[in-house]
Amino acid sequence: MHRTVTELADGRELIYYDSAPGRDRGAKDLRPLDPVVSAPELRRDAATGDWVAIAAHRQSRTYRPAADACPLCPSREGRPSEIPAADYEVAVFENRFPSLSGAAGRCEVVCFTPEHDSGFAALTPERARLVLDAWTDRTAELSARPGTRQVYCFENRGAEIGVTLPHPHGQIYAFTTPAPRTVKHLAAAAAHRAATGRNLFEDLLAEARAAAERVVLAGEHWTAFVPYAARWPYEVHLYPHRRVADLTCLDEAERAEFPGLYLDLLRRFDRLFGLAEPTPYVSAWHQAPTAGGGELALHLELFTVRRAADKLKYLAGTESGMDAFMNDVAPETAARRLREAR
Repeated sequence: MHRTVTELADGRELIYYDSAPGRDRGAKDLRPLDPVVSAPELRRDAATGDWVAIAAHRQSRTYRPAADACPLCPSREGRPSEIPAADYEVAVFENRFPSLSGAAGRCEVVCFTPEHDSGFAALTPERARLVLDAWTDRTAELSARPGTRQVYCFENRGAEIGVTLPHPHGQIYAFTTPAPRTVKHLAAAAAHRAATGRNLFEDLLAEARAAAERVVLAGEHWTAFVPYAARWPYEVHLYPHRRVADLTCLDEAERAEFPGLYLDLLRRFDRLFGLAEPTPYVSAWHQAPTAGGGELALHLELFTVRRAADKLKYLAGTESGMDAFMNDVAPETAARRLREAR
């Protein structure tokens, strides 16, 4: 991997990730951009202990622009974008409309490909590996920033998820406090350690691998399985067999195997409902906090909001109001259907 660091016209950082050195990354951003003015505020909900980001400036962010005005495509003559280069492999830049910035954290956009109508599932294994290397590099750099407590790499895909830019991309958040779901994970892991003397996530992986009916894919270094108490109708967790804290701790064998398994998994999601359009999903890397997160194991959680070809899983009264999920599909059935979606 080769990285080139540069700046956009308003001073935001832009990083090109290339599979090899030698690419010309000297194109300048000539847009007349004003400096980014954002002041997200973190407020703590006293009733739950959760932190909520108040980011009112995001109301004016770009919303589903026409393809010829996409800000994530490479720049063309007369059509400048967030990527000044005429082509790129993988690019990462600071979000112009961040949910978190300054003392509240940092938000970055990860462009997986210059192809506007493509998707992660259409990447080659080599390009998927480059994305993994970019995630890893950003995890290392952001984790070292003062105030960062957790780095979260994720992708939202599909209008049904609420994506406002259809170009294939993900995001990276540097949180200044561990996310609420991570706090729950750590509490459960501490209770499990106290009760059994073992690590919760190692036991969850061992239990899933022993229950073959919930395994979707398995390699030498990774296993993808539907969790026993899945919240979403089609939800898969992907774990490395060796417990590590975050992406920076993966060894070369684990990195080499990941792209093939992950691409296979995404393509199974796309085939699951027999539809022409891609399946909407959220793909989320869960990484340990930079301090006090030793019990949390790196893993990826992937789920779709679609529960049938013509039905979406809406978060209604129980889920939205009480955070009490009701699943319409048995986890064992979901795993079988994903195994069959070859």
